[in-house]
Amino acid sequence: MATLRSRNMTDLRKQVNPGVWMETKMRGPEIVRVQESWVAAWEKRVLVWIAQRIPKRIGPDHLTLLGFMAQLSAGACYALAFWNRFWLLGVIVCLALNWLGDSLDGTLARVRHTLRPRYGFYVDHMVDSFGGVALMGGLALSGYMHPWIAIGLLIAFLMLSIQSYLATHTLGEFRLSFWKFGPTELRILLAVGNVALFWKPRVHFVGGQYRLFDVGGVIGLAGMTIMLVFFTLQNTVRLYREERISQ
Repeated sequence: MATLRSRNMTDLRKQVNPGVWMETKMRGPEIVRVQESWVAAWEKRVLVWIAQRIPKRIGPDHLTLLGFMAQLSAGACYALAFWNRFWLLGVIVCLALNWLGDSLDGTLARVRHTLRPRYGFYVDHMVDSFGGVALMGGLALSGYMHPWIAIGLLIAFLMLSIQSYLATHTLGEFRLSFWKFGPTELRILLAVGNVALFWKPRVHFVGGQYRLFDVGGVIGLAGMTIMLVFFTLQNTVRLYREERISQ
């Protein structure tokens, strides 16, 4: 009798407010993390090794704050590079600290068995969004990239983030990488780009001379747009097939 009542209540919640029921369902262990980037296996081993040796007084929230402050500082370094190109080297240091904080906070929580999935998911990705605004804002002010290209990259980043969060909610699949590229690969590319930018801010491309980061930014924007369209169509088709209306 109790089992029947419980089943009836579940059915009632699904019928009265299916959105809330699905949200509650998706909070559970059904969500799968998809991490298929080039350095994922190596990175995981390194992060676990570091997490096992971090003092107890340092917790995941401290690392999240470190990653956030480092990304804000990277944006500030880009803005300051307008007056002195040596600040470009400061960006590289900030990117390394951002990787440490942003990648290690969740690993530390898993190693210590202190996971708070909903809190961690929400805070981590809101921090990433604010950090992305700061980074692209700094680039727009740096003089090394046209502001409209920086704005375009920010919009593409936020759109990819939205796509990923919606897929997490509707498919139970949180994608951390797209076509072998994840946040770590992007940091590496940006750091290498900064070294090149320090020595050669302008390059010859298709018969003209352009700012290095304008060329790289347009290529990156095109790649992110293709990813966004591809995964949006893929997930739309998948959801359509999974939720066919019975005739």
